[in-house]
Amino acid sequence: MFSFLQHKSFSALIHAEFSTYIVARFFFIMVLTMQATLISWKVFEITHDPFSIGLIGLVEFVPAVIMALYSGYIIDKSDKKKLLHLSIGANLLLTILFAYITSKQASSILSQNTVLILIYIIAFCTGVARAFSGPTSFALVSMLVPKEKIPNAISWHSSSWQIAGVGGPALGGLLYGSKGITFTFTLMIIMMTIAVIILFFIGPKPPATQLKGEPMLKSIREGFKFVWNTKEILGVITLDLFAVFFGGATALLPYFSDVILKTGAEGLGILRAAPGIGAIIVMLIINFIPMKSNQGKWMLLCVAGFGMSIITFGLSSWFWISFGALLISGLLDGISIIVRSTVLQLKTPEHMKGRVSALNSIFIISSNELGAFESGFASRIMGVVPSVVFGGAMTIGIVVYTWFKLPGVRKISY
Repeated sequence: MFSFLQHKSFSALIHAEFSTYIVARFFFIMVLTMQATLISWKVFEITHDPFSIGLIGLVEFVPAVIMALYSGYIIDKSDKKKLLHLSIGANLLLTILFAYITSKQASSILSQNTVLILIYIIAFCTGVARAFSGPTSFALVSMLVPKEKIPNAISWHSSSWQIAGVGGPALGGLLYGSKGITFTFTLMIIMMTIAVIILFFIGPKPPATQLKGEPMLKSIREGFKFVWNTKEILGVITLDLFAVFFGGATALLPYFSDVILKTGAEGLGILRAAPGIGAIIVMLIINFIPMKSNQGKWMLLCVAGFGMSIITFGLSSWFWISFGALLISGLLDGISIIVRSTVLQLKTPEHMKGRVSALNSIFIISSNELGAFESGFASRIMGVVPSVVFGGAMTIGIVVYTWFKLPGVRKISY
């Protein structure tokens, strides 16, 4: 009945703990992406200012980066399953707080400015929890499947994230528009609770080697040294940092949805889902037809195409052209994600995965959250449309620089 699971493309999923983890992580990411959609729209609803949306990214970025190095040290010396359980539990509590702050009851007793400030405070706390959840997830994957199945596990790991990334924004936007924010947050709380419960079915995952007696600063320094000396890792995460930093147009989607495209919360959810749809398409294709060589060159070409897609989105005033541009951006970015994740997993020894994944999270969070702030800031200086076009052009420029000045990146092949 399930003979198709014997195909090599499903090899990682036959391991019960890995498939259990994928389901729990799916619900967790689904809630986070729904939450991002709802909170960005709520902030824009209060302020009608794109810069205020960008501030959400900044307040999440600061604690996540400050805590990242410490979290990497803790992850490498702790039970990774337990740590992930605690971080998702903390996110559950923060989602409950978001649900109350955005409810009609809170609005009746709190001013709009107070609600806005509290949203930023909770977002700050979300950044703290995120400093542990992302790196812990990365470090846990290789403990759930045999080493020879790690590439396949990475593909499913990324695919499930993208599927949740599609479903979350779309479902969040549609439910917000039709049922209201309180109903939507209630559903999110249920989904996050399911994630917490499911994780109980995964056994303990203690560290591969104990860092007994090793000072924290020395341990962190070793992580830095490893990343700096491993040029493939340094190259792919640096490229992603600057490309997404300048190409982070999605932070301004509430403005485009409301002012330029005039589609409201429902349109916002669909636009947020578009990059994820593109990423799912390419990840599922790669699951069955994996890249076998020249991954570095393909990655660089795709990042350049990503920049072109962002420029197209910025110039578009038609909803479906905007949707198509974001869809293509996600498709091209999906290839970059797979190459980067595979290089990190294959090149990093087990006992350093917490620190390396924490350093990688700094790059990812910097590109996404600080990029969101950059988009809001640039939109205030240049105007919304020019700032998006500028970001796409800068992304293409970074690819050109990397191609000629950092040849090791385009020579990546595994």
